[in-house]
Amino acid sequence: MISFASISEKVRSGRRIGEDEALFLFEFRDLLAIGELAASVNERKNGNRIFFNVNRHINHTNICVNRCKFCAFSRAADEPGAYTYDVAEIRNRALEALHQGATEIHIVGGLHPDLPFEFYLEMLRTVRSVSPDLHVKAFTAVEIDYLAGIAGLSIPETLLKLKEAGLGSLPGGGAEIFNEKIRRELCPEKISGERWLDIMADVHRAGLKSNATMLYGHLEGLEDRIDHMRRLRDLQDKTGGFQVFIPLAFQPENTPFKLERRAGYGSGVDDLKTLAIARIYLDNFANIKAYWVMLGEKIAQVALAFGVNDLDGTVVEERIGHDAGADSPQAMAREDIVNLIRKAGRIPVERDTLYNALRVY
Repeated sequence: MISFASISEKVRSGRRIGEDEALFLFEFRDLLAIGELAASVNERKNGNRIFFNVNRHINHTNICVNRCKFCAFSRAADEPGAYTYDVAEIRNRALEALHQGATEIHIVGGLHPDLPFEFYLEMLRTVRSVSPDLHVKAFTAVEIDYLAGIAGLSIPETLLKLKEAGLGSLPGGGAEIFNEKIRRELCPEKISGERWLDIMADVHRAGLKSNATMLYGHLEGLEDRIDHMRRLRDLQDKTGGFQVFIPLAFQPENTPFKLERRAGYGSGVDDLKTLAIARIYLDNFANIKAYWVMLGEKIAQVALAFGVNDLDGTVVEERIGHDAGADSPQAMAREDIVNLIRKAGRIPVERDTLYNALRVY
């Protein structure tokens, strides 16, 4: 019979829990007990250190052929607010980031119907020309699939071209939730969950690291969250290519996707429980991130006691989550992140994109 005591004993002895046990934890009411168990797992992996980096987001276009219901960022080319940066503008923003001390440029955008594949190669080459010290983390698996289509190349061939132009790693967006029935309602034009996983397997085989995400708090059930994490854990067993898991709290405020929140969804308790259970269940992931942009600074800070060891970074000008209604600031200064971590009783560690420690504060 499953009990919290049996799960705790298993986890503390370093053994893997199953899907039924993860579901038990989601339904278990003692949030602090779950948090303490997740914190013990994290301490074993990472000690008292909390990672962050100095990064800059460049969302190069919001024009997109996909019109996902939950997305408040995308536009048709003729809609008010539609935009596309040219290469000169991208270079300027990369230069600004370099002068701000950034070590990472994070690039994601819409699936533009008219930009050629060469534009994306030139964008990568341009950012890399600003400084070889800027790591370019760019393009979700959804974008990689789209770029392969417009280039007329296979996924491995596309990744090779992008690597040669300067691609250093991939973010984890576009995963949303893998359950196909929910995915068809949430984002019917997007690639399937299986396709997302297949592309990430190719990414890892190409020698590139990536992140992994899960969008939660919308139509999915708790079993769907566990199924999503199970598929990520299975692929991580095979490739070891995921650097971090990032649960993304659904932001419904400015989206055309309207739904009645079910009890507990969208709450701070739900956020903390999801992060903690991710730490416990995803035993082959070194890092769990509390993405302060969507969670808000206070919940992200509390999450440091619930198994989280990464807060993302300074970000600067993130547009996708904010267009959806995130009320966090669009940037956080390095000293503010350091102070936030210290006040949580943890040790701030500035990292690069590949989780190499650069500076301990």
